[in-house]
Amino acid sequence: MEVIICPNAQRVGEVAAAKAARIAAPIGPKVVLGVATGSSPVQTFAELARLVASGDLDLSEASAFALDEYVGIPEGHPQSYHEIIRQTVTEPMGLDPARVHVPDGFADDLQAACQAYEDAITAVGGVDIQFLGAGSNGHIGFNEPTSSLSSRTRIKTLAAKTLEDNARFFDSIDDVPRHCLTQGLGTIMDARNVILVATGTGKAHAIAQIIEGPITAMYPGSVLQLHPHATIVVDSEAAAELSLIDYYKATYANLPEWQRLDV
Repeated sequence: MEVIICPNAQRVGEVAAAKAARIAAPIGPKVVLGVATGSSPVQTFAELARLVASGDLDLSEASAFALDEYVGIPEGHPQSYHEIIRQTVTEPMGLDPARVHVPDGFADDLQAACQAYEDAITAVGGVDIQFLGAGSNGHIGFNEPTSSLSSRTRIKTLAAKTLEDNARFFDSIDDVPRHCLTQGLGTIMDARNVILVATGTGKAHAIAQIIEGPITAMYPGSVLQLHPHATIVVDSEAAAELSLIDYYKATYANLPEWQRLDV
């Protein structure tokens, strides 16, 4: 696991995007992205859009798969993840909407929709770069505490802490859907590369558990310790509870030339 500590949220986005661009370059324009919603990856996606606009990153034939979608939210609702992905990923990065996929939380048969999503990821050869945020309870995607570490795309009931955290996007906590479809931890772990971003003091405890704690379903993101190519990019506030801060900073400052990011 590579841990990169940045001074602020803007730098987190720049570094995470530069890491993704380096991975994407040898793959070419048909790179397959896994994309997340929430506030954490917004700066990263904005920076990726800037790289596309400048001609430094080619996503002209890229595919994208969102991590999750609410169940029971009206189609077209401004907080549906279909809509958020359109606004933060598809349009800014110039992706072909036909190649951008979001779990079908509006389906009549949700189990069939989950299997269809797994099949669609397999059909394109899997995800090359999976972007992640982290919930304050350690979830990634909507894999809440006690999720199976080998789980696949499925329906989940949101934890009380997640409802509380997401209430800021709705008129009240009562308007937050209680169910979602989410890629499973096993699905996420199948991605060839993972980039998790987190900012702010509210994520500090979860980040410490994900990076330095035991691998446990109580902090689902800790499964990333088993991933061969996981990069965690956090700001100084989100890194506040890490015990090896000096080591992570020294490691990044002394990367060999071929591993350095051009940011």
